[in-house]
Amino acid sequence: MKKFIACALFALLTPLALAKPTIGEQAPDFTLVDTYGASHTLKEFAGKTVVLEWTNDGCPFVQKHYNSDNMQSLQKKYTADGVVWLSIISSAEGKQGNVTPAEANTLTTERSASPSYVLLDESGDVAKMYAARTTPHMYIIDKAGVLQYNGAIDSIRSADKSDIAKATNYVDVALTELASGSAISDPLTKPYGCSIKY
Repeated sequence: MKKFIACALFALLTPLALAKPTIGEQAPDFTLVDTYGASHTLKEFAGKTVVLEWTNDGCPFVQKHYNSDNMQSLQKKYTADGVVWLSIISSAEGKQGNVTPAEANTLTTERSASPSYVLLDESGDVAKMYAARTTPHMYIIDKAGVLQYNGAIDSIRSADKSDIAKATNYVDVALTELASGSAISDPLTKPYGCSIKY
């Protein structure tokens, strides 16, 4: 009986506890609902490069990249090239950054943001699956579904938007390298920002 319970517990925990994102391996699949009520899986975007952006509008580090138009510029540049950009909100109910679908849509409009979809992960399950730690925390998945980048948006760990021009934008560089067929020069960097509000 104990063995059965242990196996059952292992089976329940496996998707979240063991599915860690590893550069060069298949990115964990997931299902999330967008702000218009449609369900999406990662595997539905097979054949396309996918960016995952963890976000929280109340975080000063997120505000740095949105108030400067840095995040929106990246979204527009790469979605125009066919990249799928998924902004994911994993703030729990009652925590900073938690929003209703309508509030999320208002934020997208007010900020002139251009993600392909805004996905809601109120349980935090997908954030935990990816070991997402901060907002922002960025991931790039290639057309074959392989994780190619995990980490910070850029190289200067501050909430000061004046630092953006001086920083190396890791996401921009990685997407450019990936599109050219080159190996990504910095595939794993340390993310910075606010902790995800589980």
